[in-house]
Amino acid sequence: MPGEFAGKVLFVTGAAHGQGRATALAFAGEGARIVGYDVAKPLEYPGYAMGTSDELASLKEAVEDLGGEALVFSGDVRDDKAITAAVDGAIARFGQIDILFNNAGICGYGMAHELTEEAWDAMIDINLKGPWLVARRVIPHLIERKSGVIVNNSSIAGLRGMGRLGHYAASKWGLTGLTKSWAIELAPHNIRVVSIHPTGVNTPLNDGLAWLEGATPQEIAERSAGNLLPVPWIEPEDVANAVLFLASDRARFITGSEFILDAGLLTR
Repeated sequence: MPGEFAGKVLFVTGAAHGQGRATALAFAGEGARIVGYDVAKPLEYPGYAMGTSDELASLKEAVEDLGGEALVFSGDVRDDKAITAAVDGAIARFGQIDILFNNAGICGYGMAHELTEEAWDAMIDINLKGPWLVARRVIPHLIERKSGVIVNNSSIAGLRGMGRLGHYAASKWGLTGLTKSWAIELAPHNIRVVSIHPTGVNTPLNDGLAWLEGATPQEIAERSAGNLLPVPWIEPEDVANAVLFLASDRARFITGSEFILDAGLLTR
């Protein structure tokens, strides 16, 4: 299948819907082979719906409809055995991994001093430890090939504080710092590592947060976004396009950087 990423393999977490799915399909459209990983089941915290097994299966079908190849795996980013099985399965099938999009994550509200320890641990474990667990299984294969790109999906909350999102911001700031540390460690192996920092994105996560708040997704976005451009949120495809660029040779000297797509929020 021709395209900018023909012959490449993308490993993407949180692949069943939202930003992960959009990115998988964008790369498939450019010829990449796709490895999708998603928890594909409900989680106790934060309590809203995650991706489903049906969505994960339909991603594989959608990639194949584009003429591409895909493997999909159900697993939690906190589960090293499941991660290892997925990475090993990808290598057995495709022989390589070239790009990792660490996308899986959760969000939830609460005053920092009122959070339960369970809520804090879930946020940090999924949003920060999870990307580390996944990458540490992928990185040896990138080093072996002496090339690769890791894109970590942080947030504007990884560049500023946010009320009632202290645990979320802490996880995303941590991911920003981890990105920079990996960039330093992996540069000798010709591996680039970048964090992306979207404003709110129009995904099913908004439905979950709205359910927790007793409001509509639009109401939540409009009162919390603060975007400079007159939009409540950006689309998953906007994130996918950013990842496409950052993983491409057009961005060959971008590493250790924060790539911001915030509709002007941080400027405001």
